[in-house]
Amino acid sequence: MALGKWMMAACTAAALATGAQAAPPATSGNPILQGWYADPEAAVFAGRYWIFPTTSADYDAQITFDAFSSPDLVHWTKHADVLNARNVPWAKRAMWAPSVVENNGKYYFFFAANDIKTDSELGGIGVAVADRPEGPYKDLLGKPLVGAFHNGAQPIDQFVFKDDDGAWYMIYGGWKRANIVRLKDDFTGVLPLTDGLLFKEITPAPEYVEGPLMFRRGGRYYFMWSEGGWGGPDYSVAYAIADTPTGPFKRIGKVLQQDEAIATSAGHNSVIKVPNSDRWYIVYHRRPLGDTTRDHRQTAIERLEFDAQGNILPVKITREGVAADPLR
Repeated sequence: MALGKWMMAACTAAALATGAQAAPPATSGNPILQGWYADPEAAVFAGRYWIFPTTSADYDAQITFDAFSSPDLVHWTKHADVLNARNVPWAKRAMWAPSVVENNGKYYFFFAANDIKTDSELGGIGVAVADRPEGPYKDLLGKPLVGAFHNGAQPIDQFVFKDDDGAWYMIYGGWKRANIVRLKDDFTGVLPLTDGLLFKEITPAPEYVEGPLMFRRGGRYYFMWSEGGWGGPDYSVAYAIADTPTGPFKRIGKVLQQDEAIATSAGHNSVIKVPNSDRWYIVYHRRPLGDTTRDHRQTAIERLEFDAQGNILPVKITREGVAADPLR
């Protein structure tokens, strides 16, 4: 009898303890990362979701990058200091807007550095390499991959992607100009495009400012970018569609912008396509309501959906974020 009472008490205690534990979150919540982070790059590597953001701070303090990984978009693990300026001798400040890809078993981390204003300054778009998504990454070239202005585009905000035919492309550009280049397979330089150009301007609209992104769906190329001032409430994301990665692109409209009841300055996005599915997510940064501090930017996530014609549906920004979507 005593043993039975003890077992009953133990079971009751265990049940109470279990009930006292916080229930697992039903959604990711927004923001999804703790801290001030902007310009998020999103990817899927090694069976996990990854986000590589800019550290949102004073330009002189932007000399390191953190990364975050998750099995399900809800629970995130921080990987600190995956790339640091000490491993990029020419980078001194303003390290921005990662783009990370896997190529032949290595991981390549593209970034902008030094916020150059003229061709006489050292800086631009660089690339670092590591054996794992979480680094540590080290400079690949010992110099910028793109270290000068072409077609008026400041060499920042690079996005790298592999087309279905195996060709690697990079789109980039600030100062209201966007270029596309074809990369060598080892990322040590650029190759001529089909028209012979090394740097082809593909600025999609007068509203274009920065933060270009390209992906392919249904045989067509989707070009997304940011408009407005990154420090102001009009910061937003628009898009265009074309049949080739070099365009021509014609602006269709905005798909992401502030909601004065939720957050402001929603822009500079990336996207995630869940492998072997047609489920998509948009990852972006925004500002807390009422917070006007320049570098107070936070990373958030929402579903990205399309209509029957393949147009991107307007994204509603939320506090809830997204439900768990485990990778299998």
